[in-house]
Amino acid sequence: MGKKTFADNFRIGSAQDLIDAIHELGFVPFFENPIRGFSLEEHIARGCWYYDGDDGFWPAWEWKGPVIRASRCAYGKFIGDKAVYISSEWFPDFANYRRDGYDFDARYDDGLASHDDKVLFDLLDANAPIMSKPLKALGNYRKGGRKGFDGSVTRLQRQCYVLISDFRYAVDKTGKEYGWGLAEYSTPEHFLGEPFTKKVYERTPEESYERLVAHFKRILPGADDKLIAKLLR
Repeated sequence: MGKKTFADNFRIGSAQDLIDAIHELGFVPFFENPIRGFSLEEHIARGCWYYDGDDGFWPAWEWKGPVIRASRCAYGKFIGDKAVYISSEWFPDFANYRRDGYDFDARYDDGLASHDDKVLFDLLDANAPIMSKPLKALGNYRKGGRKGFDGSVTRLQRQCYVLISDFRYAVDKTGKEYGWGLAEYSTPEHFLGEPFTKKVYERTPEESYERLVAHFKRILPGADDKLIAKLLR
């Protein structure tokens, strides 16, 4: 782990820069949040946040899939229901704390997860990795059918049972990609495999939390302790 912190005046100008930042810092939120400077948005190089031109080039958005695939990081709505890149080194502790030491079935058996969340989790777990559109079709999430997809998939990400494993684009007749990248969902167990499953429950949730707090204090020098605790909660 390097000594870079979010207080440093670094700039991210390429997908490789972002991969390096994820490995060095462990946590890179996509958008700005209550802790000043703690985001890709605030450290992006000039011209790389978006380009409002005829070609519709949006660098930071187009890096998402390649960065996830190349770094094998976890990506999802993990903090404040907003997207965060989390390195493979730190995600097991983060997931252990957010899961409170439970795998999903144990959480459900103890009455700590809803039936709606279980239906979606079971569908996703059995079919991962899977794009959002076919996942919704499998679960009959449509007008007149099952409701609550967005709420369930967001909760499952917040609790670290689900992540986004890639972004894929629609392709036109000439083979050119277009539009926004569409999320491909998976579970950490499927996407990260044994490096995750061997580590996620090796500590108590309390031990993981203490490690996370110490790490956040290092990468966010001067940040308010209460704000750090709020983001982790």
